[in-house]
Amino acid sequence: MAQNNSSSCHFDKSMEFFYNKSSQRSNLSYNVLTMVQVVGSIFCIFILVANCMVIAAVITNKRFHFPFYYLLANLAASDFLAGIAYVYLMFNAGDVSPTLTIREYFFRQGLLDVSLSASLANLLVIALERYISVMNWKVHSNLTKRRVTLLIFLVWSISILMGAVPSLGWNCICDLDNCSKMAPIFSRSYLIFWSVSNLVIFAAMVAIYTRIYIYVKKKTVMLMSHTTSSINRRRTPIKLIKTVMVVLGAFVICWTPGLVVMLLDGMNCEKCDFKRVKSLILLLAVANSVMNPCIYSYKDREMWATFKNLVRCIGNGTRQQRSLRANARPLNSGQDTNTSPPPSEEMRSDDNGSLDS
Repeated sequence: MAQNNSSSCHFDKSMEFFYNKSSQRSNLSYNVLTMVQVVGSIFCIFILVANCMVIAAVITNKRFHFPFYYLLANLAASDFLAGIAYVYLMFNAGDVSPTLTIREYFFRQGLLDVSLSASLANLLVIALERYISVMNWKVHSNLTKRRVTLLIFLVWSISILMGAVPSLGWNCICDLDNCSKMAPIFSRSYLIFWSVSNLVIFAAMVAIYTRIYIYVKKKTVMLMSHTTSSINRRRTPIKLIKTVMVVLGAFVICWTPGLVVMLLDGMNCEKCDFKRVKSLILLLAVANSVMNPCIYSYKDREMWATFKNLVRCIGNGTRQQRSLRANARPLNSGQDTNTSPPPSEEMRSDDNGSLDS
Protein backbone atom coordinates (compact mmCIF):
# COMPACT_ATOMS: atom_id res chain seq x y z
CA MET A 1 0.00 0.00 0.00
CA ALA A 2 2.78 2.40 0.95
CA GLN A 3 4.60 1.49 -2.23
CA ASN A 4 1.56 2.37 -4.35
CA ASN A 5 1.18 5.69 -2.58
CA SER A 6 4.82 6.61 -3.06
CA SER A 7 4.72 5.67 -6.74
CA SER A 8 1.72 7.99 -7.31
CA CYS A 9 3.50 11.02 -5.82
CA HIS A 10 5.05 13.67 -8.03
CA PHE A 11 7.83 15.23 -5.97
CA ASP A 12 10.17 15.14 -8.97
CA LYS A 13 7.91 17.35 -11.12
CA SER A 14 8.23 21.09 -11.64
CA MET A 15 5.29 23.43 -11.03
CA GLU A 16 4.48 23.41 -14.75
CA PHE A 17 3.10 19.88 -14.34
CA PHE A 18 0.68 21.01 -11.59
CA TYR A 19 -0.31 24.22 -13.38
CA ASN A 20 -1.22 22.21 -16.47
CA LYS A 21 -3.32 19.90 -14.30
CA SER A 22 -5.19 22.79 -12.70
CA SER A 23 -5.71 24.67 -16.00
CA GLN A 24 -5.69 27.92 -14.00
CA ARG A 25 -2.35 29.39 -14.99
CA SER A 26 -2.66 33.13 -15.58
CA ASN A 27 -0.75 34.25 -18.68
CA LEU A 28 0.29 37.88 -18.24
CA SER A 29 1.87 39.76 -21.11
CA TYR A 30 5.39 41.11 -20.67
CA ASN A 31 4.17 44.73 -20.51
CA VAL A 32 1.48 43.97 -17.93
CA LEU A 33 3.88 41.93 -15.82
CA THR A 34 6.49 44.71 -15.96
CA MET A 35 3.90 47.30 -14.92
CA VAL A 36 2.77 45.08 -12.03
CA GLN A 37 6.36 44.65 -10.88
CA VAL A 38 7.17 48.38 -11.06
CA VAL A 39 3.97 49.58 -9.34
CA GLY A 40 4.11 46.72 -6.86
CA SER A 41 7.72 47.48 -6.03
CA ILE A 42 6.85 51.12 -5.27
CA PHE A 43 4.09 50.03 -2.91
CA CYS A 44 6.34 47.42 -1.30
CA ILE A 45 9.09 49.98 -0.70
CA PHE A 46 6.52 52.16 1.04
CA ILE A 47 5.36 49.17 3.12
CA LEU A 48 8.91 48.35 4.20
CA VAL A 49 9.91 51.95 5.02
CA ALA A 50 6.63 52.92 6.72
CA ASN A 51 6.48 49.86 8.95
CA CYS A 52 10.14 50.29 9.88
CA MET A 53 9.22 53.80 11.03
CA VAL A 54 6.34 52.43 13.12
CA ILE A 55 8.69 49.99 14.85
CA ALA A 56 11.31 52.72 15.33
CA ALA A 57 8.67 55.09 16.75
CA VAL A 58 7.61 52.55 19.36
CA ILE A 59 11.23 51.88 20.32
CA THR A 60 12.35 55.52 20.56
CA ASN A 61 9.29 57.18 22.11
CA LYS A 62 8.87 56.33 25.80
CA ARG A 63 5.19 57.22 25.62
CA PHE A 64 4.74 54.11 23.47
CA HIS A 65 6.35 51.76 25.98
CA PHE A 66 3.07 50.02 26.82
CA PRO A 67 1.68 46.57 25.88
CA PHE A 68 -0.68 47.97 23.24
CA TYR A 69 2.09 49.70 21.31
CA TYR A 70 4.47 46.73 21.61
CA LEU A 71 1.78 44.58 19.99
CA LEU A 72 1.16 47.30 17.40
CA ALA A 73 4.88 47.24 16.55
CA ASN A 74 4.62 43.47 16.16
CA LEU A 75 1.71 43.98 13.76
CA ALA A 76 3.95 46.37 11.80
CA ALA A 77 6.62 43.64 11.75
CA SER A 78 4.12 41.24 10.16
CA ASP A 79 3.28 43.89 7.55
CA PHE A 80 7.01 44.31 6.94
CA LEU A 81 7.24 40.56 6.28
CA ALA A 82 4.24 40.87 3.98
CA GLY A 83 6.12 43.50 1.95
CA ILE A 84 9.05 41.10 1.54
CA ALA A 85 6.64 38.30 0.57
CA TYR A 86 4.96 40.48 -2.08
CA VAL A 87 8.31 41.42 -3.62
CA TYR A 88 9.36 37.77 -3.76
CA LEU A 89 5.99 36.81 -5.25
CA MET A 90 6.06 39.50 -7.94
CA PHE A 91 9.46 38.44 -9.23
CA ASN A 92 8.55 34.75 -9.11
CA ALA A 93 5.20 35.00 -10.89
CA GLY A 94 4.08 34.96 -14.51
CA ASP A 95 6.38 32.88 -16.72
CA VAL A 96 8.63 32.15 -13.74
CA SER A 97 5.94 30.26 -11.80
CA PRO A 98 6.02 27.07 -13.93
CA THR A 99 9.79 26.86 -13.60
CA LEU A 100 9.69 26.78 -9.79
CA THR A 101 10.40 23.59 -7.94
CA ILE A 102 7.91 22.29 -5.39
CA ARG A 103 10.13 23.49 -2.55
CA GLU A 104 10.44 26.99 -4.05
CA TYR A 105 6.67 27.20 -4.49
CA PHE A 106 6.11 26.16 -0.87
CA PHE A 107 8.55 28.86 0.23
CA ARG A 108 6.83 31.53 -1.89
CA GLN A 109 3.36 30.73 -0.58
CA GLY A 110 4.65 30.09 2.92
CA LEU A 111 5.91 33.67 3.23
CA LEU A 112 2.44 34.97 2.40
CA ASP A 113 0.74 32.53 4.77
CA VAL A 114 3.10 33.39 7.65
CA SER A 115 2.57 37.14 7.20
CA LEU A 116 -1.23 36.74 7.05
CA SER A 117 -1.25 34.44 10.08
CA ALA A 118 0.97 36.84 12.02
CA SER A 119 -1.26 39.82 11.18
CA LEU A 120 -4.39 37.93 12.17
CA ALA A 121 -2.86 36.58 15.38
CA ASN A 122 -1.58 40.05 16.31
CA LEU A 123 -5.03 41.57 15.82
CA LEU A 124 -6.55 38.85 18.00
CA VAL A 125 -3.98 39.42 20.77
CA ILE A 126 -4.53 43.21 20.55
CA ALA A 127 -8.29 42.60 20.83
CA LEU A 128 -7.77 40.61 24.03
CA GLU A 129 -5.40 43.27 25.41
CA ARG A 130 -7.95 45.98 24.68
CA TYR A 131 -10.69 43.92 26.32
CA ILE A 132 -8.63 43.50 29.51
CA SER A 133 -7.82 47.22 29.69
CA VAL A 134 -11.38 48.38 28.97
CA MET A 135 -12.99 46.07 31.51
CA ASN A 136 -10.66 47.65 34.10
CA TRP A 137 -11.37 51.12 32.61
CA LYS A 138 -7.72 51.81 31.90
CA VAL A 139 -6.03 53.19 28.81
CA HIS A 140 -3.37 50.46 29.03
CA SER A 141 -3.49 46.96 30.47
CA ASN A 142 -1.26 45.68 33.25
CA LEU A 143 0.45 43.07 31.10
CA THR A 144 4.13 42.85 31.99
CA LYS A 145 6.88 43.06 29.38
CA ARG A 146 7.62 39.40 30.00
CA ARG A 147 4.04 38.39 29.17
CA VAL A 148 3.98 40.63 26.11
CA THR A 149 7.24 39.05 24.92
CA LEU A 150 5.72 35.60 25.44
CA LEU A 151 2.62 36.60 23.44
CA ILE A 152 4.77 37.89 20.59
CA PHE A 153 6.78 34.66 20.63
CA LEU A 154 3.55 32.61 20.50
CA VAL A 155 2.22 34.73 17.63
CA TRP A 156 5.25 34.05 15.46
CA SER A 157 5.52 30.39 16.46
CA ILE A 158 1.90 29.71 15.47
CA SER A 159 2.26 31.77 12.28
CA ILE A 160 5.38 29.91 11.14
CA LEU A 161 3.67 26.60 11.87
CA MET A 162 0.59 27.61 9.86
CA GLY A 163 2.75 28.68 6.95
CA ALA A 164 4.68 25.40 7.03
CA VAL A 165 1.66 23.07 7.26
CA PRO A 166 1.32 22.44 3.48
CA SER A 167 5.02 21.63 3.11
CA LEU A 168 4.80 19.28 6.12
CA GLY A 169 2.34 17.02 4.35
CA TRP A 170 -1.09 18.63 3.98
CA ASN A 171 -0.85 18.93 0.20
CA CYS A 172 -2.05 17.12 -2.91
CA ILE A 173 1.26 16.06 -4.45
CA CYS A 174 0.20 12.43 -3.97
CA ASP A 175 -3.50 13.07 -4.65
CA LEU A 176 -3.94 15.17 -7.77
CA ASP A 177 -7.73 14.86 -7.73
CA ASN A 178 -7.80 16.85 -4.49
CA CYS A 179 -5.64 19.74 -5.78
CA SER A 180 -6.69 23.35 -5.58
CA LYS A 181 -6.99 25.48 -8.70
CA MET A 182 -5.54 28.68 -7.27
CA ALA A 183 -2.65 26.94 -5.48
CA PRO A 184 -1.99 23.85 -7.63
CA ILE A 185 -0.19 21.75 -4.98
CA PHE A 186 -2.37 22.78 -2.03
CA SER A 187 -5.08 20.38 -0.94
CA ARG A 188 -8.65 21.63 -1.18
CA SER A 189 -9.32 20.41 2.35
CA TYR A 190 -6.47 22.63 3.58
CA LEU A 191 -7.96 25.66 1.83
CA ILE A 192 -11.31 24.99 3.51
CA PHE A 193 -9.61 24.73 6.91
CA TRP A 194 -7.54 27.86 6.28
CA SER A 195 -10.38 30.06 5.06
CA VAL A 196 -13.01 28.91 7.58
CA SER A 197 -10.66 29.26 10.57
CA ASN A 198 -9.67 32.78 9.51
CA LEU A 199 -13.28 33.83 8.89
CA VAL A 200 -14.26 32.51 12.33
CA ILE A 201 -11.44 34.55 13.92
CA PHE A 202 -12.66 37.59 11.97
CA ALA A 203 -16.15 37.12 13.39
CA ALA A 204 -14.78 36.63 16.92
CA MET A 205 -12.74 39.85 16.76
CA VAL A 206 -15.69 41.83 15.41
CA ALA A 207 -17.79 40.49 18.29
CA ILE A 208 -15.11 41.43 20.86
CA TYR A 209 -14.77 44.99 19.58
CA THR A 210 -18.53 45.41 19.33
CA ARG A 211 -18.79 44.34 22.98
CA ILE A 212 -15.96 46.72 23.95
CA TYR A 213 -17.41 49.66 22.06
CA ILE A 214 -20.89 49.21 23.58
CA TYR A 215 -19.39 48.94 27.08
CA VAL A 216 -17.28 52.08 26.65
CA LYS A 217 -20.20 54.11 25.29
CA LYS A 218 -22.41 53.08 28.22
CA LYS A 219 -19.63 53.76 30.71
CA THR A 220 -18.97 57.20 29.22
CA VAL A 221 -22.65 58.17 29.33
CA MET A 222 -22.90 56.99 32.94
CA LEU A 223 -19.83 58.98 33.99
CA MET A 224 -21.02 62.10 32.20
CA SER A 225 -24.36 61.92 34.02
CA HIS A 226 -22.55 61.91 37.39
CA THR A 227 -20.16 64.77 36.73
CA THR A 228 -20.59 68.41 35.80
CA SER A 229 -17.49 68.54 33.59
CA SER A 230 -17.18 66.81 30.27
CA ILE A 231 -14.97 63.75 30.01
CA ASN A 232 -11.79 64.08 28.03
CA ARG A 233 -12.20 61.30 25.50
CA ARG A 234 -8.50 61.33 24.67
CA ARG A 235 -7.84 59.98 28.18
CA THR A 236 -10.33 57.15 27.92
CA PRO A 237 -9.68 53.73 26.34
CA ILE A 238 -11.94 54.61 23.41
CA LYS A 239 -9.16 56.57 21.70
CA LEU A 240 -6.96 53.51 21.12
CA ILE A 241 -10.00 51.31 20.45
CA LYS A 242 -11.03 53.48 17.50
CA THR A 243 -7.55 53.12 16.00
CA VAL A 244 -7.62 49.35 16.28
CA MET A 245 -11.19 49.13 14.98
CA VAL A 246 -10.18 51.02 11.83
CA VAL A 247 -7.17 48.70 11.39
CA LEU A 248 -9.38 45.64 11.91
CA GLY A 249 -12.01 46.99 9.52
CA ALA A 250 -9.41 47.53 6.80
CA PHE A 251 -8.01 44.04 7.39
CA VAL A 252 -11.43 42.40 7.14
CA ILE A 253 -12.38 44.35 4.00
CA CYS A 254 -9.09 43.56 2.25
CA TRP A 255 -8.80 39.88 3.20
CA THR A 256 -12.39 38.61 3.31
CA PRO A 257 -12.79 38.44 -0.51
CA GLY A 258 -9.63 36.35 -0.80
CA LEU A 259 -10.72 33.99 1.97
CA VAL A 260 -14.16 33.56 0.38
CA VAL A 261 -12.55 32.77 -2.99
CA MET A 262 -10.24 30.22 -1.31
CA LEU A 263 -13.26 28.66 0.38
CA LEU A 264 -15.03 28.36 -2.99
CA ASP A 265 -11.89 26.82 -4.47
CA GLY A 266 -11.73 24.36 -1.58
CA MET A 267 -15.37 23.43 -2.21
CA ASN A 268 -14.40 22.70 -5.85
CA CYS A 269 -16.54 25.40 -7.45
CA GLU A 270 -16.75 24.42 -11.11
CA LYS A 271 -18.26 27.68 -12.41
CA CYS A 272 -15.74 29.95 -10.70
CA ASP A 273 -13.06 31.59 -12.84
CA PHE A 274 -10.25 32.10 -10.34
CA LYS A 275 -7.79 33.48 -12.90
CA ARG A 276 -9.67 36.79 -13.10
CA VAL A 277 -9.70 37.44 -9.36
CA LYS A 278 -6.18 36.34 -8.37
CA SER A 279 -4.63 39.71 -9.27
CA LEU A 280 -7.42 41.62 -7.49
CA ILE A 281 -6.95 39.54 -4.32
CA LEU A 282 -3.21 40.26 -4.32
CA LEU A 283 -3.89 43.97 -4.91
CA LEU A 284 -6.22 44.10 -1.89
CA ALA A 285 -3.63 42.34 0.26
CA VAL A 286 -0.95 44.84 -0.73
CA ALA A 287 -3.38 47.72 -0.12
CA ASN A 288 -3.98 46.52 3.44
CA SER A 289 -0.27 46.61 4.30
CA VAL A 290 -0.06 50.09 2.74
CA MET A 291 -3.03 51.40 4.73
CA ASN A 292 -1.97 50.29 8.22
CA PRO A 293 0.92 52.78 8.73
CA CYS A 294 -1.30 55.54 7.33
CA ILE A 295 -4.02 54.64 9.84
CA TYR A 296 -1.55 54.69 12.75
CA SER A 297 -0.28 58.16 11.85
CA TYR A 298 -3.73 59.61 11.05
CA LYS A 299 -5.54 58.31 14.13
CA ASP A 300 -2.67 58.84 16.60
CA ARG A 301 -1.22 62.37 16.74
CA GLU A 302 1.66 61.24 18.93
CA MET A 303 2.63 58.62 16.35
CA TRP A 304 2.54 61.23 13.58
CA ALA A 305 4.68 63.62 15.63
CA THR A 306 7.18 60.81 16.26
CA PHE A 307 7.30 60.05 12.53
CA LYS A 308 8.19 63.70 11.81
CA ASN A 309 10.86 63.65 14.49
CA LEU A 310 12.36 60.49 13.00
CA VAL A 311 12.49 62.12 9.57
CA ARG A 312 14.22 65.17 11.06
CA CYS A 313 16.70 62.95 12.86
CA ILE A 314 17.52 61.08 9.65
CA GLY A 315 17.98 64.33 7.73
CA ASN A 316 19.87 66.42 10.25
CA GLY A 317 21.35 63.93 12.71
CA THR A 318 20.19 63.60 16.29
CA ARG A 319 21.30 65.94 19.07
CA GLN A 320 23.18 63.04 20.62
CA GLN A 321 25.14 62.45 17.41
CA ARG A 322 26.05 66.12 17.20
CA SER A 323 27.16 66.02 20.83
CA LEU A 324 29.31 62.98 20.18
CA ARG A 325 30.95 64.69 17.22
CA ALA A 326 31.67 67.75 19.37
CA ASN A 327 33.10 65.65 22.20
CA ALA A 328 35.31 63.80 19.74
CA ARG A 329 37.30 66.99 19.04
CA PRO A 330 40.79 67.07 20.64
CA LEU A 331 41.01 68.93 23.95
CA ASN A 332 43.39 71.84 24.55
CA SER A 333 46.30 71.24 26.90
CA GLY A 334 44.77 73.46 29.59
CA GLN A 335 41.34 71.74 29.50
CA ASP A 336 40.37 69.14 32.06
CA THR A 337 37.25 67.05 31.74
CA ASN A 338 36.88 66.76 35.51
CA THR A 339 36.78 70.52 36.12
CA SER A 340 33.78 71.34 33.98
CA PRO A 341 31.05 73.19 35.88
CA PRO A 342 27.83 71.38 36.72
CA PRO A 343 24.87 71.97 34.42
CA SER A 344 22.73 74.97 35.17
CA GLU A 345 19.19 74.73 36.44
CA GLU A 346 17.93 75.91 33.03
CA MET A 347 19.74 73.08 31.26
CA ARG A 348 18.42 70.57 33.77
CA SER A 349 14.86 71.75 33.22
CA ASP A 350 15.35 71.49 29.43
CA ASP A 351 16.62 67.92 29.73
CA ASN A 352 13.75 66.91 32.01
CA GLY A 353 11.27 68.57 29.67
CA SER A 354 12.61 66.64 26.68
CA LEU A 355 12.15 63.35 28.53
CA ASP A 356 8.69 64.16 29.75
CA SER A 357 7.42 65.60 26.52
